[in-house]
Amino acid sequence: MRIGVDIDNVLANFDESLLEEFLKHDKTLRNKGIINKDVYITRGMFDWTEEELNSFYKENIERIAMNLKVMEESKKYIDKLKEDGHEIFIITGRNNGDYSNPFRMTKKWLKKNKINYDKLIFTNAYENNSKTKACLKYNIDIIIEDSARICQDLVANNIKTLIMDTPYNRNSQINRVHNWEEIYNCIAKINKEKIKVILDTDTFNECDDQFALAYLLKNSHNLTIEAITIAPYKHSSKNESIKSNLNKSYKEALKICKWLNFDIKKIYKGSSNYISDGYNEDNEAVNKIIEIAHKNDKTVILAIGAITNVALAIKKRPEITKRIEVIWLGGNDLKCHDNLEFNFKQDIEAVKIILNSKVKLTIIPTKNVTSKLIISLEELKKNLSKNKLNNYLIKRFYNDGYHGIQEKRVIWDIAVVAFLVNKDWFKTTLISCPLVLEDTSYKFTNNKHQIMMVEDINEKEIYKDIFRKLGE
Repeated sequence: MRIGVDIDNVLANFDESLLEEFLKHDKTLRNKGIINKDVYITRGMFDWTEEELNSFYKENIERIAMNLKVMEESKKYIDKLKEDGHEIFIITGRNNGDYSNPFRMTKKWLKKNKINYDKLIFTNAYENNSKTKACLKYNIDIIIEDSARICQDLVANNIKTLIMDTPYNRNSQINRVHNWEEIYNCIAKINKEKIKVILDTDTFNECDDQFALAYLLKNSHNLTIEAITIAPYKHSSKNESIKSNLNKSYKEALKICKWLNFDIKKIYKGSSNYISDGYNEDNEAVNKIIEIAHKNDKTVILAIGAITNVALAIKKRPEITKRIEVIWLGGNDLKCHDNLEFNFKQDIEAVKIILNSKVKLTIIPTKNVTSKLIISLEELKKNLSKNKLNNYLIKRFYNDGYHGIQEKRVIWDIAVVAFLVNKDWFKTTLISCPLVLEDTSYKFTNNKHQIMMVEDINEKEIYKDIFRKLGE
């Protein structure tokens, strides 16, 4: 897991040291001591004037910060977390104007105290959502923080949060920890609970869904795959119904799952039409998505077709948005003038429901992004070991049933599974959630909830991993 760790009052004894310094300085002033123990140190605990307070704080805060002691056993348990395979992201709010060079000062303090970490990230502690943005950008799984104000924003954005107990945050109802042993035990418990996943797929459409499903099942040692739900699709050039395609996709999923010994009872047929066409019926897939979302604290839905099933589940039970995360392959790169892409244009109303729902959402576009996943038949034959599954995948690649025989194709849908496997293979950006116009283009906004948009991918690393996994 990626673990976010605040410094002051989580990794270092900031309030304890600050109070000690204030008590010392108070003796040089009027020596009245603490006059109000129920407020924070800098907010009326002493009888100092605003000028006295600001002057002392400004002149001494860097010296105090450089000499902070680490919290008891924090280094011991961070070392243990690293040994357990977790990544430590130090996320501090020190880029707030209080320090002349917060980066240099903090790096020096971390080095002096031999704190083991992977990345140091600076935010502004005075901005409520600055740490939320950092956690979303770097895909932080859990963060330990002491500010109730900041924790509220983290939790509101579906980021798992532990609040380190201090006298000033005890009105908060967020999961509370009191020491680093407790933090370690909480993380160990969470880590035992694998990521719960639903794959929503139009399995028989082209050849990429089969690759994505096989790739996901080959990662099942790290995941709990709760369900495979079948998404609708229809090609206007073909004389076929969505319902018949649903049956084809269901049978295709059965085939792949049997080859890889996955429980076929976990495959569910979904919507037989689009929300854009007025479809609003219950079905196995939608009901199962709702059921699983309510059962788990968090479920990640990997959507690699029309987003109809997921949108319909949210439309029927909007409360599940707090318990799910959606990673969807759909639409085009942000620079494109439209989103006339297969997954997007099939059910535009479903896309609008997803965007408006405020669900935690990552969109992986096709044009100029996953289009980089082009590969040749020769490369597949060279890198995939021969067995029944891989022979079938190669056969489908050569003739996917819709675009004729081709020596080269893009295997689009593997990107969504790869994003769950290793987010370092992806370049992402946070944007204010756009609107969808009549021509399918995005209208950009600046005051809505944020979503993640993938801008680029490392196709070499993705194929390297899929070749290794499918060769096992």
